[in-house]
Amino acid sequence: MKTFLERRLKQQEEEVTYLRSFLGVVDTLLAERSFRPVDIGPATSAPPTKQASEGAPSDNVPIMTTDGVRIASIAIEGNDLRVLPEPGINLDSNSPPLRSFLLAKVLEPMQSKDKEAATAGTLQPDNMLTYDVEQEEGHLKSIHVQNYGDDRRLLELKNAIRWTFRRMYEKTAAK
Repeated sequence: MKTFLERRLKQQEEEVTYLRSFLGVVDTLLAERSFRPVDIGPATSAPPTKQASEGAPSDNVPIMTTDGVRIASIAIEGNDLRVLPEPGINLDSNSPPLRSFLLAKVLEPMQSKDKEAATAGTLQPDNMLTYDVEQEEGHLKSIHVQNYGDDRRLLELKNAIRWTFRRMYEKTAAK
């Protein structure tokens, strides 16, 4: 009976993990699509990326506005990701889309999940997601994410980053 209960509990925990990850992807997609204008041009779709598990040397994904303005790029190298605003694009590093969405609702939960997995022994501590936001005089200079994980997480991050940077640019352009 004990073995049955332990096995059943493990199955339920795995299912909760999958459901939470699916919910995170759905939340990200809903957030991106609910604030996007109806006219979606080809500039909104990113080119397909190489799989991180293949150890791709590097990949560079542009972040474009719906008007075709390049506002940043996502450089992916191995299991690391770096977001760099384009020169001349000044984005407020304290803006709500960055702090309350990208950091608080995407990166911090991923980091917490990795810490729990490391504590449980299912993830090596040196493979935990970490991130760093570099800013200068209130302007965002870069975001560096290390050990982002698998392709599902990479897609979730790219979508969240794209949405965040577009909203930040819209707020900057409106001033």
